[in-house]
Amino acid sequence: MKFGHFDDKAREYVITDPKTPYPWINYLGNEDFFSLVSNTGGGYSFYKDAKFRRLTRYRYNNVPVDNGGKYFYINDGGDVWSPGWKPVKAELDAYSCAHGLSYTRITGERNGIQAEVLSFIPLGTWAEIQKVSLKNTSGAAKKFKLFSFAEWCLWNAEDDMTNFQRNFSTGEVEVEDSVIYHKTEFKERRNHYAFYSVNAPIQGFDTDRDKWKGLYNDFDKPDAVFEGEPRNSEAHGWSPIASHYLEVELAPGESKDLIFVLGYIEVAPENKWESKGVINKSPAKELIARFDSVEKVDAELTKLADYWANLLSTYSVESGDEKLDRMVNIWNQYQCMVTFNMSRSASFFESGIGRGMGFRDSNQDLIGFVHQVPERARERIIDIASTQFEDGSAYHQYQPLTKRGNNAIGGNFNDDPLWLILSTTDYIKETGDFSILEEQVPYDNDASKATSHFEHLKRSFYHTVNNLGPHGLPLIGRADWNDCLNLNCFSEDPNESFQTTGNKTGRTAESLMIAGLFVLYGNEFVKLCREIGQDGEAAEAQAHIDQMVEAVKKHGWDGEWFLRAYDYYGKKVGSKENEEGKIFIESQGFCGMAGIGLEDGLVEKSMDSVKEWLDCDYGIVLQQPAFTKYYIEYGEISTYPAGYKENAGIFCHNNPWIMITETLLGRGDKAFEYYRKIAPAYLEEISDLHKVEPYAYCQMIAGKDAYLPGEGKNSWLTGTASWNFAAITQYILGVKPDYSGLAINPCIPSSWDGFKVTRKYRGATYNITVTNPSHVSKGVKSLTLNGNAIDGYIVPPQQAGTVCNVEVTLG
Repeated sequence: MKFGHFDDKAREYVITDPKTPYPWINYLGNEDFFSLVSNTGGGYSFYKDAKFRRLTRYRYNNVPVDNGGKYFYINDGGDVWSPGWKPVKAELDAYSCAHGLSYTRITGERNGIQAEVLSFIPLGTWAEIQKVSLKNTSGAAKKFKLFSFAEWCLWNAEDDMTNFQRNFSTGEVEVEDSVIYHKTEFKERRNHYAFYSVNAPIQGFDTDRDKWKGLYNDFDKPDAVFEGEPRNSEAHGWSPIASHYLEVELAPGESKDLIFVLGYIEVAPENKWESKGVINKSPAKELIARFDSVEKVDAELTKLADYWANLLSTYSVESGDEKLDRMVNIWNQYQCMVTFNMSRSASFFESGIGRGMGFRDSNQDLIGFVHQVPERARERIIDIASTQFEDGSAYHQYQPLTKRGNNAIGGNFNDDPLWLILSTTDYIKETGDFSILEEQVPYDNDASKATSHFEHLKRSFYHTVNNLGPHGLPLIGRADWNDCLNLNCFSEDPNESFQTTGNKTGRTAESLMIAGLFVLYGNEFVKLCREIGQDGEAAEAQAHIDQMVEAVKKHGWDGEWFLRAYDYYGKKVGSKENEEGKIFIESQGFCGMAGIGLEDGLVEKSMDSVKEWLDCDYGIVLQQPAFTKYYIEYGEISTYPAGYKENAGIFCHNNPWIMITETLLGRGDKAFEYYRKIAPAYLEEISDLHKVEPYAYCQMIAGKDAYLPGEGKNSWLTGTASWNFAAITQYILGVKPDYSGLAINPCIPSSWDGFKVTRKYRGATYNITVTNPSHVSKGVKSLTLNGNAIDGYIVPPQQAGTVCNVEVTLG
């Protein structure tokens, strides 16, 4: 069942039924200021950090779901409704929500009034713009009342939801003209405030939530709205809100546009006040003036559209499969921008409080983003590396506002350091910018301990070398990529964190996933060393990699697949010897991508075992058989019900590792079969089962052991986005940057006749046409650049500004 449709020309998903199976959201903003908005107007806004600079309040895990947002109410002679259906939930004569690239347009119509709310955040702006278009579609004059609504958060979102004895006494506002200012805590340690304005005279306002709403009402029936009378309340303590009241009169067919601005302002500490107790409103007024007319707002919207058109022009495909094209050309790249901005911090499944930017997460997110805005990727790599410790280990997360490591989580997730090699080498291959290696980068944000970024990569590599277990395999630490495989935890206390508790810390639990990771990105480190003339470093590193390969073959192969780990006691995990959890996806993916035992047939056997044991209708599950009891020596992984999350759920993040490995084997049919199973556009017809957005990847789909296989959860913020973009564009379509140029080596379904890709690379544009007359999956028979034959499949970098034609024939 579908709840809307894709509009590929407009690059929108248009929702036509407000009662989606779960709130379907969009992200506004691309740099510092962001909003989350659902298809019914729910969500919230923040500056940089959803924990420390949240402007508006949101209540997760609420009943009903998605309660609270930035709402508009219309009182038409006592008939009250909202353009987005919620919160009033009065039936609408017409409804649509178009989620576009960094904007959302919600339209509702009832009893001859049409109300459209277009929301977006202009480039380089710390404010959300809401263009509210009101139209009288009836044959008679209409007089009605419009109420806006936003509920201010008390800045620190975690404290806002816990420290009520303080926060019920701190709310402060100012109201001047048509602007409501939120200045809680401004007079002490803050130099920032928020505001909500409208570009028209108002006939009233409210800033005290309980007086506006009534103490015992929900958002669906606020007293002021239903009575049609604002209270003109000012919040002193208690919970501050911002609600404008406007009286509107429209002749038949007449339209009126109103511009609302929700903004964030920082002022210099010495310039905080206009007068005693009155905040300095000058910067807010300047910001409001930038958007005080429809013409100015429309111009900014055009700039935003041009920005996205330029970003998406870097990579595009014409395959003949509209679902594939819309994923590659629009939605997958869009989600890669969102994950770059958010990491795993703020979605409708991530509260923005518990997790900041992840070390492992953000490094992986870059592989789907670096082609869009390389200079921002470079900055992010340096930010991530700055949270590394001198021994090569790292904070697992850092806060986006401060860019400092999160002490509450700490480090010792032993896969973390190696991901820095991935992001850095991908950045250099994309840009040719080796100067990043010379950048002086601190450890633990201590500039006095700075070394070159290359030294950071070297310490990342040797952190694994220096932390090997009894079998010569990498120690897992607190966990590897699978945060829920906690082999040193041994927890019997429900108040302990599986990830940060080590009740039996020792140097015995080893990870085959990290072993594959080390070989794969160790080889990338070696290649990089050779590129910059560090042959001695390369040779020394290669010796360690060769030893790891032998250790994996000797101690990590289980006959038909790679083991997952050795536990605290030295027992095998992910082995045919185990009763449950005999085979895991992660080690098959990473040992496969690393090519360990490729020449001996180990990778092919491993992939065949994945197909036999782990594949199902909705994707590849994480392990099998699912755990049916708590294994204290394994930790959190065995706490989930069978078929969910890490306990045999379809963890979409690691499915592309199998796709990529299949392309290394030349099995394009299998690779694309796996791609289609989890790509959102292919799941639109089963939206009622899948539940989450049909335009964004989710972290997890319920596996074959689950109560409801195929149900998705944790959409948007997942490494699934970047890894699937890499899998489809670089390995299946096969257009991949390298140090010496653009490698073109597709591995496609044998039934394909071919495809076209446009790829911008180091300033030049490559129009690539691939033909497949023999209907093979892999093998470049010939390649020409502007009619001239090239040996191999790497096209050298062409002069910036040029457009070149590449013809590839498979065979």
